[in-house]
Amino acid sequence: MTTTETQPTTDASLLADRRVESTFRTINGVQLHVVAAGDSDAPLVVLLHGHPDFWYGWRDQIIPLVEAGFRVIVPDQRGCNLSEAPTGIDAYRQSELVSDVCELVHSECKDSAHVVGHDFGAFVAWNIALRQPSVVDQLGILNVPHPTVYRETLRSSPQQIARSWYVWFYQLPKLPEWMLSRNDMENMVASLEMTSNQGTFDKETIDRYKAAWQHTGVGPRINWYRGFRRSDRPPRNTVTQPTLICWGEDDIALLPSMAEQSVGYCENGRLQMFPETSHWVHHERDEVTEALVSHLV
Repeated sequence: MTTTETQPTTDASLLADRRVESTFRTINGVQLHVVAAGDSDAPLVVLLHGHPDFWYGWRDQIIPLVEAGFRVIVPDQRGCNLSEAPTGIDAYRQSELVSDVCELVHSECKDSAHVVGHDFGAFVAWNIALRQPSVVDQLGILNVPHPTVYRETLRSSPQQIARSWYVWFYQLPKLPEWMLSRNDMENMVASLEMTSNQGTFDKETIDRYKAAWQHTGVGPRINWYRGFRRSDRPPRNTVTQPTLICWGEDDIALLPSMAEQSVGYCENGRLQMFPETSHWVHHERDEVTEALVSHLV
């Protein structure tokens, strides 16, 4: 008798909790996979993942937020895991990613929500707060600077230019897709391991990430960075919503000095630094979850 090996499922069944469910919604002309939990009448929290993540990156925050009294929704952003991957670079401009989240909030019959983002998801979160401020109640940012701080630091800091090498690499045609897809996506795995502290991603977790990457391939994720370069600047610089920035000090891709500068662009901002913690701050420090809950309640 032969057995057939199947890829692990990458929907909400990854979490052994019946309060968490997968839904599919047509949002901004794209079908998004959205993991949801909590009372539909409760205050809404939207959690936005980055690269090379998917909804599963927020697994440690979903239930604590629900138990704190929130409705939580976590989309696979367009082009990732089980969500649809539209073609073309322009489909991944910040304006489109922002519209996805705004319409997702409205799909919950809400006018606004708390928005929390990590990595590229934090760039989207900043942009929602700046482009559509009425949609954001309170803002949570994990290890990504304010867009203006990032842009100005790239102009003035050779160190940050060197750290952002991958952003320039992703602008090349075809080569990044080939590099990230080859040898069972070993370079994607390396990106998780090199940017995190040892033990943050075990084999089981990495296998789940690899399964998620295989659904849509790496091309749409790379188009996030190409679309970012084509995006218009937000119409304002100052964030008016109460904002919490959590920052792992050992982020190898982003200078920690940008965290403090980013608070300066917030009318009501607070920074919490985490020493001996990597870019994957919400994976490595339970205090991040506690800080987010405290900020949002």
